[in-house]
Amino acid sequence: MVDSALLTAEQFAETRFDLPDSGRWTELVRGRVATLAPPEPEHGTVVLNLSKELAGYLQRDRVGYACFELGLILARSPDTVRYPPMSLFLGSTDFSETDKEITDQRPALVVEIASSPVRRRTIADRVQELLGWGIRQAWVIDPLEKTVDVLAIRQARQHLSSSQSLEGGELLPGFGMNVADLFAEPAWWK
Repeated sequence: MVDSALLTAEQFAETRFDLPDSGRWTELVRGRVATLAPPEPEHGTVVLNLSKELAGYLQRDRVGYACFELGLILARSPDTVRYPPMSLFLGSTDFSETDKEITDQRPALVVEIASSPVRRRTIADRVQELLGWGIRQAWVIDPLEKTVDVLAIRQARQHLSSSQSLEGGELLPGFGMNVADLFAEPAWWK
């Protein structure tokens, strides 16, 4: 018997903006709405700095495009929809996912940011869920520790400190940036 109180991904997408803060900090987990704590301010700094570097790379090499806070449908019956800060789709430049609220298309790379106590506690489970769904790689950025973990199925975790460089490897050949630059406040912010 199916629980009628459970929402589908589509029902959640239709009603999400009726929730407090227009549903900005909500996800659907096994058919039920889950509220996340808003991220710390460093979250925005990381997204800004990484998206600026990735935009230059993607425009130059035309290998794909990034989406921000796009709902990824990870499971059905009951449905789970996660909203990572950034999803990178490779192999196409048609931007087909950018105007969607939710998608079942798998990005090649997902960026998660451990930017609040709740997010820090749940990040390992979230990343395992994403990798199990078929994401090729996840970058977990930790503004508190100023580190990046690069994770992929059947590969050892790569833990990068602020003195190291985040490289795109086989997924994004030729992409690289200093980890410390992810956490630098923009000059106009100071």
